[in-house]
Amino acid sequence: MISTILIGTDGSDAAQSAENIGVGLAARLKARVVGLSVFEDRFTRGLQEDRLGVAPPPIDALVSYYKMRADAACRRLGDAAAAANVEHGCETAQGIADDRVVERGQQSDLLVVGRDGRDAEFRSGLIGGTANGIIRKTSKPVLVVPDGAQRSGPILLAFDGSPGSRLAANLAVQLATRLAEPIHVFVDSKDKGRAIARFDEVRSLVGSLPVPVREISSTLGRPDVKIVDSAREIRASLIVMGAFGRNRITEYFLGSNSAAVIRTSPIAVLLAR
Repeated sequence: MISTILIGTDGSDAAQSAENIGVGLAARLKARVVGLSVFEDRFTRGLQEDRLGVAPPPIDALVSYYKMRADAACRRLGDAAAAANVEHGCETAQGIADDRVVERGQQSDLLVVGRDGRDAEFRSGLIGGTANGIIRKTSKPVLVVPDGAQRSGPILLAFDGSPGSRLAANLAVQLATRLAEPIHVFVDSKDKGRAIARFDEVRSLVGSLPVPVREISSTLGRPDVKIVDSAREIRASLIVMGAFGRNRITEYFLGSNSAAVIRTSPIAVLLAR
């Protein structure tokens, strides 16, 4: 049961998509929102006097600036939650952003973060460092939101028979029931018999739902590409998949299906744990 949602924000335009999706989801689930905005030590600690003899700018002024930005991000999130009639609170913290979000997230049922932060325009292809750190370190489900993601629509469940995908199936059932959205189950297998077995397993996990459950299978192409393409075709608002697939060791590194889907999807991705 999702009753508390932590939304991490750095105040950027990209992070506002995560704020909107998180607040909208909380309103539909009747959950409480906890906001967190972190101003990071790395922006100020790196500006200490060194052996080059160049004096750094006033550190106190920089700390004050970043603290005011964090406070402003909290106010923006609070205004959005209040407008949606969602119970909420927001706080600021200092330190390493992903560590602070993970620590604070231990008291929440779901973490919501933007895929891209303030440095999005300077990257090519990879997700933001803070989002990546949160995904790797937390034991909680994480909803990763790209800029411009839509707020409502069907749910795509990506299922590969792994323990993580079984957790994803249970989470997708919860959400579909409470959001009254249909589930589309995607199974990728080069072996037709294995695909049939996986659909049979999903049916046993999904059970009898008050919403439609549809099945999509693929035997050609890369799974991550087919997952995103399928989600686009059904105009999904959410892709639900396990944080780790059938090979947990390789999926720690970028290039795994879950990491590739997060990097390329224009649709919010919920990683189940």
